[in-house]
Amino acid sequence: MFKGILIDKDDSGYRATLQEIQDDQLPEGDVTVRVAYSTLNFKDGLAITGSSPVVRKFPMVPGIDLAGVVEVSGHPDYKVGDQVLLNGWGVGEGHWGGLAQKARLNGDWLIPLPTAFTAAQAMAIGTAGYTAMLCILALEHNGVTPERGEILVTGANGGVGSFAIALLNRLGYRVVASTGRTSEHDYLKQLGAGEIIDRATLSEPGKPLAKERWAAVIDSVGSHTLANACASTKANGTVAACGLAQGMDFPASVAPFILRGVTLAGINSVTQPKARRVEAWARLAKDLDFNLLPLISHEIGLSEAIEAAPRLLAGQLRGRVVVDVNR
Repeated sequence: MFKGILIDKDDSGYRATLQEIQDDQLPEGDVTVRVAYSTLNFKDGLAITGSSPVVRKFPMVPGIDLAGVVEVSGHPDYKVGDQVLLNGWGVGEGHWGGLAQKARLNGDWLIPLPTAFTAAQAMAIGTAGYTAMLCILALEHNGVTPERGEILVTGANGGVGSFAIALLNRLGYRVVASTGRTSEHDYLKQLGAGEIIDRATLSEPGKPLAKERWAAVIDSVGSHTLANACASTKANGTVAACGLAQGMDFPASVAPFILRGVTLAGINSVTQPKARRVEAWARLAKDLDFNLLPLISHEIGLSEAIEAAPRLLAGQLRGRVVVDVNR
């Protein structure tokens, strides 16, 4: 048996509880992982609280990230004792995820844990840091270089925003961070933000075209914020869209795209090919200042995750929440 958070829904309602789970309850998969660390992402918060119907089958173990050691393997790429990590692939939504001490998975979803990271460090980065790096790879692919000008990062206090600022700053870009939390200005400056603007300047309905300012944008907010970011991006700039914290609508016009040649690059972190995932994690190992991880993340035990979920959704937790599933 092992401990895990199990979400269930029946006639008595929707609930998430920490309980003992039998090994034979694990879903199908060709690799069984003894999980060391997982995370609490926004999507996990929605799953645990039931605030949004992200869970597609019940019962479900949430947790879209995990890192651990292979315990059983029928997959040719992995053997017992290998250290592995996983981001995405619908775990925690349609397949049992990482907020438990064991996970049985499709080996194709895994990648080897890079030797540069401990399991805890990999989860401090997690889907948020991995997504931020995918955004940066998209900007680079479109020729965005530091001399092109300022990069706007929206949702700056969140996990993706935090890592985007830290990575861009280390790569030589000047970063402008958009946030609604004035109390976090020092935190954003420590990460490398050159300037901080109030998110209210972007979050209301705006013009189809605004004054050109951004060489590129990394947006995890969506809705009016994304529309205004596109409207104020310079000619031939790139906007990487990876989130919907404000909403999944896109109340914009085609003007930035057909009059300025702006590229809107959609970032899907869930089902990237293995080579792309390995590339992103290799770049994280090379370009991330590991000394910032304690600033960006904090650790809780599995027993604290359910209580932390609504606080995460309410924006009361900064950066990344790492979950030690063995305490």
